[in-house]
Amino acid sequence: MPIFTVLLEDIDPETATDIRRLHMPAHLAFLESRASSIRAAGPMHDPATDRPAGGMWLVETDTAEAAMALVHADPFFPEGLRRSVRILEWRQVFADGSRKIR
Repeated sequence: MPIFTVLLEDIDPETATDIRRLHMPAHLAFLESRASSIRAAGPMHDPATDRPAGGMWLVETDTAEAAMALVHADPFFPEGLRRSVRILEWRQVFADGSRKIR
């Protein structure tokens, strides 16, 4: 099954902080409930400001459309936290010190 990298860019930091604080418990519960598809998730920070800038998920689904459906189901999405979403198929070629392709 394909793995997709989901890159989530937040709206402005001030508004994003309020949305995150209010909806983080529901967001984390959502991630836990979708653990069979969302393999990893976490925030990204702007190194210049050390402020949250968005998030990244590794999603194992059949299609990019299914990955986008997960984004839309996340409690953060209807609250307007995300400025943009980019979904790219990831093809792993290296892990744990060794090549995955020849």
